[in-house]
Amino acid sequence: MTAIDTGPHETASIPAAATTTNDAPPGWGTARTIAFRLLFVYSILFCLALSQITIVYAGVVASVLPERMALWQLGLLSPVIEWAGRTFFGVDAVLRNTGSGDQTAFWVLWFLIAAVAVTAAAVWSAVDRRRRDHRRLWAWTVLGLRLALGGQMLAYGFAKLIPVQMAQPPLATLLEPYGEFSPASVLWMQVGSSPVYEMILGSVEVLGGILLFCSRTAVLGALVSFAAMTQVLILNLTFDVPVKILSLHLVAFAAILLAPYARGLADLFVFGRTSRPLRMPPLFARADLNRRAGWVLVTLGLWVAFGAAYESWYEYNEYGGGAPKPALYGIWSVGDHRVDGRSLPPLTTDEQRWQRVVFDTNGAVTLQMMDGELVPVQARVDDDRMTIVRPEADLHVRRTDADTLVLTGVVDGTPTAMTAHRLDHGSMTLRSRGFHWIQEEPYFR
Repeated sequence: MTAIDTGPHETASIPAAATTTNDAPPGWGTARTIAFRLLFVYSILFCLALSQITIVYAGVVASVLPERMALWQLGLLSPVIEWAGRTFFGVDAVLRNTGSGDQTAFWVLWFLIAAVAVTAAAVWSAVDRRRRDHRRLWAWTVLGLRLALGGQMLAYGFAKLIPVQMAQPPLATLLEPYGEFSPASVLWMQVGSSPVYEMILGSVEVLGGILLFCSRTAVLGALVSFAAMTQVLILNLTFDVPVKILSLHLVAFAAILLAPYARGLADLFVFGRTSRPLRMPPLFARADLNRRAGWVLVTLGLWVAFGAAYESWYEYNEYGGGAPKPALYGIWSVGDHRVDGRSLPPLTTDEQRWQRVVFDTNGAVTLQMMDGELVPVQARVDDDRMTIVRPEADLHVRRTDADTLVLTGVVDGTPTAMTAHRLDHGSMTLRSRGFHWIQEEPYFR
């Protein structure tokens, strides 16, 4: 079983549909022809509607494109989506740039794409009733599915291989009660707590993506991608991660790419029988054009891979684990807290006293109040001064030694002085436990 015709004239051709080696392959039949037409229209509409699928092909250029480019197609479709939401479902289907791929607007869009695809397939079938098959068009459809799936595998894969998608838990999360985390946050923190595990997950996705861009390895790439994306879909469903629509489609794309090879794969891996070779109809009638198309596809895959790797590396060094840490980086426990010269005892009922101050990367500052509430604040920290928007604070920063911090100034119009001591967050079990080949007993805390 091979991904392309093994004859010398088909060396670089791109696989499309599985047929037998007979000179006159049989027609598809009515049901299969209609199903293909539905798939053809639906896949084109879905891939063009989601800029996430197309923008990866901008490669390194994507990093300099305006942020609005990520949603420009959906921006054009917003009036139609909102109208359909009100008309058919009675919901407010307003698209919001929240990072969620499962918004009401996306579900309405999915409904519209399916409705248009069904209508178009019906009209197409009524007009073109006599056609026996669409083998050449199927070849281009499979190519499109490979491009859509391969691009996403590389984008998500490099975001894990260079661990930025699920970064190591921020310092403030180390103080958060476990029961306060959402299921999605639990998943993110679990994977982010083990960068090596995340990198292994990413390497599998990158492998699947790269294999999809090479004709001879496309089937193997679809198989790897199907396994990887099935796991992702299960995690999205069971941990309520809002990328269910996209991950479901990527699993479906991989399954469609594998469908022509199902019998051969079953013969090889299940029944232990010889797998029959498959002859794939080429994209073009001329062999030289098919060879060029094969090289173009490989080049395109390298372009996308380089762009995805560059984007992930940039984010890792700007916002992720490779970002420079501020001078005050760490968790600081407030010992003495004075307001108007009066010392505030550490009572959990005190709404004014601070319990801890957390300085993380990228200027993130979090206050932990005495009741345990974690309050992210907008703060500017210079060498010897910290200003906070809310609560309104202007504090002079002085370090008496590496682990002692003195803050003096005004908080909400009141003279305030605090002395804080650095908490060794590296000694916390999640950070310090590490790996052990030998364990006399399970270590669960």
